[in-house]
Amino acid sequence: MHLLRLTAVAAAVALVSAPLQAREITFGHVGGPDSLFTDTADHFAELVNERLPEPYEVVVFGSSQLGTDSELLQRMRLGTVDLALPSTIMSSVSDEFGLFELPYLIQDREHMKRVEEEIVWPHLAPLAEQNGYRILAVWENGFRHITNNRRAINAPEDLRGIKLRVPQGVWRVRMFEEWGAEPSPMSLSEVFMALQTGVMDGQENPLAQIVGQRFQEVQNYLSLTGHVYTPAYLTAGRRFNNLPEEVQEIILEAAQETQAFVYEHAAQLDEDLIEVIRQARTEVNEVDTSVFIEASASIYEAFANEVPGSQELIDRILALGEGS
Repeated sequence: MHLLRLTAVAAAVALVSAPLQAREITFGHVGGPDSLFTDTADHFAELVNERLPEPYEVVVFGSSQLGTDSELLQRMRLGTVDLALPSTIMSSVSDEFGLFELPYLIQDREHMKRVEEEIVWPHLAPLAEQNGYRILAVWENGFRHITNNRRAINAPEDLRGIKLRVPQGVWRVRMFEEWGAEPSPMSLSEVFMALQTGVMDGQENPLAQIVGQRFQEVQNYLSLTGHVYTPAYLTAGRRFNNLPEEVQEIILEAAQETQAFVYEHAAQLDEDLIEVIRQARTEVNEVDTSVFIEASASIYEAFANEVPGSQELIDRILALGEGS
């Protein structure tokens, strides 16, 4: 009996002294090694991991290691991934997120800050939550531009016949169809090969994604259309509510603090990366956006007709842009 007590005590001591089993909080995104997504996610992880108690740690998996955007959304709902950074794909969660696929709706980052406060949090975030996702912070994918191997794009008619990769968003497809291109949704991880082999002529993305995915190595033209601004949403899935309240609060606080870094870093990348693209011998051209805006009236009309209540949101967003 005495021996049994000693054995039990020894086991208890070993259990107490053993290190706590790590609880990884998995964070997946599709950005490449040098993308804004990677820089932002790594900044956030460093910030949050300095504050999290043991055994919790945010571990970032970029470059679609945990799946495409659509797969990440599914895995968050299943509870096999904790956090992700969806962008355009959110229009598949709720039609209203398609607002951010409308061309030239967002004028600049100051405009987007007002839109976040008055449109995203009161109107869009609850729609995501109804579908099983909790938006923790609004970060950025950025202002999108067109690259291709056929010709410089100066007007919508220049897009005719161009096979253009687009992300999985219904309204992005419809916009480029209206402008005359031949758009095809495709996962970001597949695009480099599609451009290199000629399966696709071009694609459209923010500069940080273009350079992060090395598209300048396989594209001859960059046209600075700035046709769409896409937010990115740090989003949590079903497992988030199972974390201790203290851990949830630390993650939420760090997520929102990261936004200032996102906007500052993104603006700097917009300045720096054009030269990186030029150095790859990609021809860069400025664009008179007024001709694209004129060609977009039917897209706005269709969206307002097909997404109930969206005309009021469009009008409010446009009003928030006055004076930007």
